[in-house]
Amino acid sequence: MLKFSAALFFLILSYTVQAQTWEIGGALGGAGYIGDLNPSPFKPSGGSAGLFVKRNFNGYLSARLNYQVGKIAGADSTSSSQQLRNRNLSFTDGLKELSLMAEFNFMKYIPDAGKNKYTPYIYLGIGTTAFAPRTMYNGTEFSLRALRTEGQTSQYKTSTIVVPYGAGIKYNIAGKWTVAAELGYRYTRSDFLDDVSGFYAPHSQLSSPASVVLADRSGERTPVYTGNPGSQRGDLRTTDIYAFFGFTLSYTFVTAKCYYEE
Repeated sequence: MLKFSAALFFLILSYTVQAQTWEIGGALGGAGYIGDLNPSPFKPSGGSAGLFVKRNFNGYLSARLNYQVGKIAGADSTSSSQQLRNRNLSFTDGLKELSLMAEFNFMKYIPDAGKNKYTPYIYLGIGTTAFAPRTMYNGTEFSLRALRTEGQTSQYKTSTIVVPYGAGIKYNIAGKWTVAAELGYRYTRSDFLDDVSGFYAPHSQLSSPASVVLADRSGERTPVYTGNPGSQRGDLRTTDIYAFFGFTLSYTFVTAKCYYEE
């Protein structure tokens, strides 16, 4: 996936004949997700940071290669639903995303040269994200993938294809410096960012004593364990969604004088 993203990025560059600029920058903000431990709405649950390099083909269209990390988390104990609080599952997950995105400005935007000091923008792309859900039990952190808590015959994948999409507004603060506020969602091809997806499995299908303990934690809050084999464990939606939001700061290098022409 990484080789494909890089090849597609440079293929786009090779076909443009307009004046171009390079832009580099960084991002800082938060992250959150919608999934089995947070059905709705989107809720911030951790921080995020990233770096990007962008090729601006003109004042409207850009290609952006983006690397971003973030932390998402969820805990039934904080839910407003009594049913979810009784289920009592929890997780944290560190995400590492590499993506290629097409970005479109609604107004022609050229830092330090164009007449517009700001513009709203949108983006859409494709990428890959590595994930590794974990949880705490009696003061010890456990990696959940290896435990196969829903009785899977094999561990789920360590990464997923994602489709990033979002919007923001950018502003030329000084010279070739741009600051932007941005919110972007990621549609994923996995339902295991939180290690929860379908149904409770019989203990005989679970791989270890730790798997048995962490598959059904309802008994830590209620007098009895309610995760009966075959009963619903997740929300039965087929995928999880996560989001990054915050601010970016970037610097633009102009590589052709004609780029300044209006």
